[in-house]
Amino acid sequence: MELYSGHINRLIEELSALPGIGGKSAQRLAFYLINLPKDRVKRLADSIVDARENVHYCEVCCTLTDEDICPICSNQNRDHHTIMVVENARDLAAYEKTGKYEGVYHVLHGAISPMLGIGPGDIRLTELMKRLQNEDVDEVIIATNSSLEGETTAMYISKLVKPTGIKVTRIASGVPVGGDLEYIDEVTLLRALEGRTEL
Repeated sequence: MELYSGHINRLIEELSALPGIGGKSAQRLAFYLINLPKDRVKRLADSIVDARENVHYCEVCCTLTDEDICPICSNQNRDHHTIMVVENARDLAAYEKTGKYEGVYHVLHGAISPMLGIGPGDIRLTELMKRLQNEDVDEVIIATNSSLEGETTAMYISKLVKPTGIKVTRIASGVPVGGDLEYIDEVTLLRALEGRTEL
């Protein structure tokens, strides 16, 4: 026997399909949304649809943006000779929160994982190598997660970049093994950045 009508059940089902949202959280969110004024619900729905239709990859670094080139890449005050390679846009945001990194980024949108069938061609490595050929880059900082996949990706990138003569460094181990960058505090991230080592 179903507790709620079809519309409520469908809303709960859709919300529970979101990452990190379980059944009870989905139910709470559903009732919260149902009790909101209609104009607020419409604004929320419109912003979701609008973001989905207008957000795409930056032509330079592959982060998510609604412009051709993201604000970081278009900022002439950033150090465009240093590129930090991260797994996803959340990791980029985590480093930006430190307020200390002045270079630019490259977002891979994943990590190499043979177990999951994710190879080098499934992440944004080709775009990174094209950037290194077309831009004057002094250093590539590899800031992938300290997981098996992150380490595999770091070693692969190092082997690709080293023959070009560009300095390749890896963030220091202030980041715990198995930890995701987006959940780590700014001080730990900053220590890891400052203590990076050459590969």
